[in-house]
Amino acid sequence: MRNPKPLDYLLLGTLSLIWASAFFNIKIATYSFGPITIAFFRIFLGAIPVVILCLIKRIKIEAFSKDWLWFASIGFINLVIPFFLIAYGVQKVQSNLAAILMATTPLSATILAHFFTENEKFSWFKSIGILIGFSGIVFLFSDKVLINEENILYALAILLGSTCYVIGGILTLKISKKKNENVTASILIWGSIIVFPISMFFEQPWNLSPSLDSMIALLYLGVFPTGVAWLLRFHILKNNGVVFQSQVAFLIPIFGVILGYIFLNELITSKVIVSLLLVILGIYLVKTSNKIKVTSV
Repeated sequence: MRNPKPLDYLLLGTLSLIWASAFFNIKIATYSFGPITIAFFRIFLGAIPVVILCLIKRIKIEAFSKDWLWFASIGFINLVIPFFLIAYGVQKVQSNLAAILMATTPLSATILAHFFTENEKFSWFKSIGILIGFSGIVFLFSDKVLINEENILYALAILLGSTCYVIGGILTLKISKKKNENVTASILIWGSIIVFPISMFFEQPWNLSPSLDSMIALLYLGVFPTGVAWLLRFHILKNNGVVFQSQVAFLIPIFGVILGYIFLNELITSKVIVSLLLVILGIYLVKTSNKIKVTSV
């Protein structure tokens, strides 16, 4: 791995911005499309550039190999369910809140990794980080202006989507020896296969009359935050490693809040800002703990 150069930081910022831009585009897409249809097009359109990359690099795609059940399971848990839950939740929740709620993924990952992996155990630093991070979420839920009895279940759906990402990530460890591009292409293929008939049956998208804004948002969601972002992630992982790439966790919620304000004029209350800072601080402590030797809890 090489030491990060200015271009590497630029690419990291670009990746963070692309992923953060997903939230307000999901909101716009929900104006015309149902959450299952949004999930399908995100996965299907996102698969195209990744599959093309595999073909160019002559990487074998093992979607229908003996490990097909793993790929299908991960595609369902790591793509179909969270993509659906996020789109479902954003129907009634501001996109900037979704960005903060989804930022808890590293915190949830730390908790589940403690119980389901051998090398990721709690430490005092991690425990403090988790408590601070999730205290930010509790504080956010206390903002009755933005989260109330009418949309609290939608907010919880987004939080559940974050947890699904973590579970899918843990399942991916079972096939961790395979190339990233192969795994990503395979789970995208299976995700498309699984969600397509569900979308057709429940939402019948051919009967819709979507607005131009929603169609552009849906196309953007598939091509950029799902497809191009993964290609950019591969590049960063190859050149700079997973630790450098993981810094997107700090930037995504910040960009998500800013973009929601710029494009949708979403309300930013003092509780949103405090919650954002607490979540970022929690993530920082969890990630920093990996570099500090402390006594395990």
